Amino acid sequence: MEKLYLHVFSLLLVICLFPQLIKSQDDDYVRQPPRGVIFTHHTSSDEDPQQVHISLVGKDHMRVSWVTESNHVKSIVEYGKESGIYNGKATGEHTSYKYFLYSSGKIHHVTIGPLEPATTYFYRCGGSGPEFSFKTPPLKLPLEFAVAGDLGQTEWTNSTLQHIGSMDYDVLLLPGDLSYADTQQPLWDSFGRIVEPYASKRPWMVTEGNHEIESIPIINPTGFKAYNARWPMPYQESGSTSNLYYSFEVAGTHVIMLGSYADFDVKSDQYKWLQADLAKIDRKVTPWIVVLLHAPWYNSNNAHKGEGESMRKAMEELLYNARVDVVFAGHVHAYERFTRVYNNKADPCGPVYMTIGDGGNREGLALKFENPASPLSLYREPSFGHGRLRVLNETHAFWGWHRNNESNSVVKDQVWLESLSSSKTCMESGSQKVGSSSVNDEL
Repeated sequence: MEKLYLHVFSLLLVICLFPQLIKSQDDDYVRQPPRGVIFTHHTSSDEDPQQVHISLVGKDHMRVSWVTESNHVKSIVEYGKESGIYNGKATGEHTSYKYFLYSSGKIHHVTIGPLEPATTYFYRCGGSGPEFSFKTPPLKLPLEFAVAGDLGQTEWTNSTLQHIGSMDYDVLLLPGDLSYADTQQPLWDSFGRIVEPYASKRPWMVTEGNHEIESIPIINPTGFKAYNARWPMPYQESGSTSNLYYSFEVAGTHVIMLGSYADFDVKSDQYKWLQADLAKIDRKVTPWIVVLLHAPWYNSNNAHKGEGESMRKAMEELLYNARVDVVFAGHVHAYERFTRVYNNKADPCGPVYMTIGDGGNREGLALKFENPASPLSLYREPSFGHGRLRVLNETHAFWGWHRNNESNSVVKDQVWLESLSSSKTCMESGSQKVGSSSVNDEL
């Protein structure tokens, strides 16, 4: 009897502490609680590269970034199309930083190329050590993006990364909140080691979240010291003056990374840059426009409600007039997909807004959505997972959200998207709004 009492008491205690373990009303999925942070150690020599990751630079170059404990390792990358045979060699730069008592290792950044599209390259960092390989994106469509935000470094993170890596993709997009170091700098090193098996094989393109700020009055008032040192993106190539916002093009798709934590009002550098960047896009050559930012502009979850509103009011019209196709956000630890929206109303010429801040962070899921649901919100679920955007051709793309179901990845939401560049009505209407007719059948 005592054992039965203890069993019942334990069950009730778990349900009270972790209500997400209760089955949801719309399916049979049992949501699991958050899991602890995993700290990964460096087990090789001080000269060996660690935290290796790659990112796109221009149309045919790749930046290789890594860290060494030793300061004597040169910032060079040898590369070629055959394993062990390196016909190319490039020299780059290195940096380091201090944060209170923490001193980073030597952080290397080397840009290699020109590279051929859809080609596997083998490479070695620092002139010795293990060999890595990556595949460049295709020159033309089709193209597949993996999308995951608010990753962190927990068991859920590992599960999400395994699901992402189990199926091929061309580029990973991350709308902010990478390591969740939150001033604990060794966690940046641990995060780099966790993602290396994936980020060394395919380009990872990221933007900052609130957990990257790490500002401290007087000592580090501007913030982003670790983020900017470790994860430089191709901002200069896109005419930006800040690593916090930039753009790049790949296979007929223009991707814009906006900075939720950089100034964004109409007088700001970011606003002026975005205005100029959008004006340069030729939709006949680049039929798709995808935008990423951290704090969502549309959100029916109780978590972080309204935090992206001031940025929306400042910049939404620019995206609408440019006929942006999709906007991805993070920050809220759940998944949600809206219909095409502009100014809080359904609009067939507005972007599809999605929140995908469900990569696996240590803070757990944002379980509470507003009820009743907004008619603009077409699917929402507080579960860990990731998304895939497969751009098939100039007119159509397929989106699928994959719920992180322990060892399995289950597709729970999917929709066909039609590029706004293929809509004669939207492209001809310019800045004038179009009535909100049926926009939910095919977005």
